[in-house]
Amino acid sequence: AYTLSLHDALPISAKRKLALNLLIVNGIILAVSALAGYFLAGKTLKPIEAAMEEQKRFIADASHELRTPLTALKTSIEVGLKDKKLDIKQVKNLIKENLEEVESLISLSNKLLSLVRYQNNSQGLIFEKMEIQTLAQKALKRISPLAKKKGIKITVKAQDILAEVNPESFEEMLLIFLDNAIKYTPKGGKITLIIRPRKKHFVLKITDTGVGIAKKDLPHIF
Repeated sequence: AYTLSLHDALPISAKRKLALNLLIVNGIILAVSALAGYFLAGKTLKPIEAAMEEQKRFIADASHELRTPLTALKTSIEVGLKDKKLDIKQVKNLIKENLEEVESLISLSNKLLSLVRYQNNSQGLIFEKMEIQTLAQKALKRISPLAKKKGIKITVKAQDILAEVNPESFEEMLLIFLDNAIKYTPKGGKITLIIRPRKKHFVLKITDTGVGIAKKDLPHIF
């Protein structure tokens, strides 16, 4: 007995057309499957990539935030050890200042841990009405050993201003700006810190006699 199949019944041209159609359909199915897989994979990996980027930013921020006070503390101790004329009172003052710096580091470490716990700053920062000049002086006191080591003079031109700020964040921000100014200013240079009111706000300006920033890089600073 002989069974005639559809394949046998079709002429050669029809067979080729059918094969071509099947090839096209299979190609479309494969392409759609590949695109869907790529889209779904991208969607799945997106949160992982975001988490990785967040982790990288945190490590960079933590390194930057911790390096400045640690360097200031190290410099203060080194300067104290080199001074052979230090009396007991001066030694006690140096230890007291170093303890204050250690407390600041503890506070900073706690804040960095808070960054991990509270994503996207969900808890919000606590703002208080503070004297800006007082906060600026605290930051200057912490950074002064670095300036002294390079023979850099810091001049302050500040008006009495009350403003609502988060004191710890403001002080750390100012510390970072001053640290950068010292870092990129040659020995014997000058840094000027200006604080003045502007309507309902205030302006904080830091100038130095350092190398400056190239104009092409200015738009990317912030």
